[in-house]
Amino acid sequence: MLHGYGLSLLQGAALTLEMAFASLAVAVLLGLLGALAKLSRSRVLRGLAQVYTTLIRGVPDLVMMLLIFYGGQLAVNKLGEHLGLDYVDVDPFIAGVGSIGFMFGAYFTEIFRGALLAVPEGQREAALAYGMRPAQVLWRIVGPQMLRHALPPLSNTWLVMIKSTAIVSLIGLSDLMQRASTASGSTREPFLFYGAAALMYLAFTSLSELGFAWLSRRLALGARTVSL
Repeated sequence: MLHGYGLSLLQGAALTLEMAFASLAVAVLLGLLGALAKLSRSRVLRGLAQVYTTLIRGVPDLVMMLLIFYGGQLAVNKLGEHLGLDYVDVDPFIAGVGSIGFMFGAYFTEIFRGALLAVPEGQREAALAYGMRPAQVLWRIVGPQMLRHALPPLSNTWLVMIKSTAIVSLIGLSDLMQRASTASGSTREPFLFYGAAALMYLAFTSLSELGFAWLSRRLALGARTVSL
C-alpha cells in the first residue's frame, strides 16, 4: 500500500518522537529556570527572563530555528577558528532538539510562572516554619500543586510541540516529514504519504491527550473541590 516505504515512515516517526521528548526535557528545564528567574528578587534575572520570553514568543518558530541552526553553526565555527579547531558540522538532531527546546522553554516559563503564583504563599511559609527544607517544600508542597495548575496549558503546549517537530526536516533531519517528502517525490503520490504522516501525527496527539487525561485524574486525587 505504501510502496515499500512503510518501514521508512515508522523509523521517521520514531525519530520524531525521540526528538519531541528530548526537546520536552530541554523546554521543561528552561521553563523552570525562566519561571524562577521571573519570580526572583534580582532585576537582572527578571530582565533576562523577560527578554527571553518576549523574543521567542514574538518570532516565528521557523525563523528562529533557521537562525539557531545556521547562525549557531557559524558562531561555533568562528569561535573554533580563533581556537585553532577544525570545522564543526552541527548534528541536525542536536540542533533540532536545542532549537525546539529553546523556543518552547519560553512558553513553559510563563506556564510555570503562573502555576507557581497560583499556589498560596502561606503554604510554603507554613512548611518552612514547620521545619521542612526548601527542597522538601518544593517537592512535597509546592511542586504537586504547581503541576496540577500547569497541566492543562502544558498539555496544549506539548501537542503544539509535537507538530512543530515537522519543521526540522528543513535542516536535514530524516524525521517523519522528511521521509514522507522523499517517498512522495519518488512515487509522485503526495496525498498518500503526507496523509499517512498526518495520521501518524494524529495518533501521537490522541495518545498524548489520553495520557494527560489520566495524569490529570491522578493529580486530582485528594484535591478538594468547592461548589458554588
